Amino acid sequence: MGSSGRGPGSGSGHCAFGGPRWSSLTIALGGTADIMPLVEESTLPADPPLTLPLVILGNGPSGICLSYMLSGYRPYLSPDAMHPNPILNSKLEEARHLSIIDQDLEYLSEGLEGRSSNPVAVLFDTLLHPDADFGYNYPSVLQWKLEQQHYIPHLVLGKGPPGGAWHAMEGSMLTLSLGDWMELPGLTFKEWIAGKRRNTKSDRATPEEIASYYKQYVTIMGLQRNFVENTYITSVSRLYRNQDVDELKHASSQSLLSDIESGLEIATKRNWEVCGYQRAADGSHLPFCLFAECVALATGTFDSPARLEVEGEDLPFVYHSLPDFEVAISRGTFNGNVDHVLIVGAGLTAADAVLCAHNNKLPVIHVFRRHASDSGLIFKQLPKNLYPEYHKVYHMMCTQSHTTASNLHSTYVSYPEHCVLSLRPDKKCVIQGASGLKVLKISVALILIGSHPNLFFLKEQGQSIGHIPHQPISCKGNPVHINPYTYEATKEPNLFALGPLVGDNFIRFLKGGALGITRCLEVRKNKKKLNVDSEVVDNV
Repeated sequence: MGSSGRGPGSGSGHCAFGGPRWSSLTIALGGTADIMPLVEESTLPADPPLTLPLVILGNGPSGICLSYMLSGYRPYLSPDAMHPNPILNSKLEEARHLSIIDQDLEYLSEGLEGRSSNPVAVLFDTLLHPDADFGYNYPSVLQWKLEQQHYIPHLVLGKGPPGGAWHAMEGSMLTLSLGDWMELPGLTFKEWIAGKRRNTKSDRATPEEIASYYKQYVTIMGLQRNFVENTYITSVSRLYRNQDVDELKHASSQSLLSDIESGLEIATKRNWEVCGYQRAADGSHLPFCLFAECVALATGTFDSPARLEVEGEDLPFVYHSLPDFEVAISRGTFNGNVDHVLIVGAGLTAADAVLCAHNNKLPVIHVFRRHASDSGLIFKQLPKNLYPEYHKVYHMMCTQSHTTASNLHSTYVSYPEHCVLSLRPDKKCVIQGASGLKVLKISVALILIGSHPNLFFLKEQGQSIGHIPHQPISCKGNPVHINPYTYEATKEPNLFALGPLVGDNFIRFLKGGALGITRCLEVRKNKKKLNVDSEVVDNV
């Protein structure tokens, strides 16, 4: 897919994306190059733009990894590799000459267990990081080859630079997961960071480093042509649904039937219409409209912080994000003796907040709904030797409960199996547990109980595609219901989802979604080519 020599004013419409680089999109299909101007919605030409095989919404690690594989990068078993799982290794040996993308993912993933509920995610993770959950640091058994004939044209649309929400976390005081668990295929984090740090002994990575790694990854891997920044999606809608096609056919007269069918054949290929605008440097909005055979949702779940929906939640001393709390600390809000910081939630972000408060010598009251020994707590999934700081927080959650009198004046007190009823303007919080109500004096409150994706651009805000019908999509409670091997939404054909939207919060697991989608599209492309070849033979 090369750049076109035609300028933004040429062709049938003016380009919505600024600059000559996006004046048109040249897509090589079947050996021919067609020009697809990205036109303003208000000046859509009579002959609509060429339909893209795939539009990816979201340019975080999920979208980047999917673009990498769609660009022709294919994983093979390394020549001398031997996977420590003997059954999986035997399966891999059966088709060593084939790319993993060309193999039966259901067969390969059968019997594997891991920290994701999606079998392809577990498969790909164990190929990239064999036995990582047992504390081993085995090298990947895969090698990557660029085979450009397998390139599938696509666009990745994102609000900011590649890396997505990680750029919003820059400047955080906290360190994150092991760098090699945050990396994407083909470029190890250690290789990338080697020339950028004075001290390379630490395996931990800061948010700023991770955001920079993702942004530069796109350039290093030559994926820039697929990415468009500063884009905001306003609607994603089907042009024709199956029931619409049937109704039109039945409503038409016999004489018009052939004309309608020929028109629908073109229209149904354009399964999706993706509309939005690009924000220009001067702040103006440049509308655009694209057609796509398929859409992949890679938006993550960081759009809207989850709320308690209790009285006083909008008071000025109540925060719903860790960065806001960190800003308040840096401004000296907590200088001198202060009351306890209320932290609500039992996930990793809440644990980060506890660590942040502890590092700044701020006392903490920690309230969460579950029992401290609940098997569903995220800390149960983290190896102690790899995440010592999170297990330190978990240890405090278990041992420094309010039920022990000596803990009531501690710098950290946990209230398991409690919920917040209200927050008062006088900075008092009312909580409820099995023993009744308690009123606590606090300095600020951090409500860190997760976040929800904002899928407003989909029909019914995407509520029709979850496991629980007519409920908002959420990573834990109601992820998108997908085919576990193709990542296609079971209730919406040609709509795919990956990453946190399907329950894979950890970056090490979202890569499986990219593998599943790429294989699905590759199989469909080959089937379509086979059908075309058969028709040619029949005509001859």
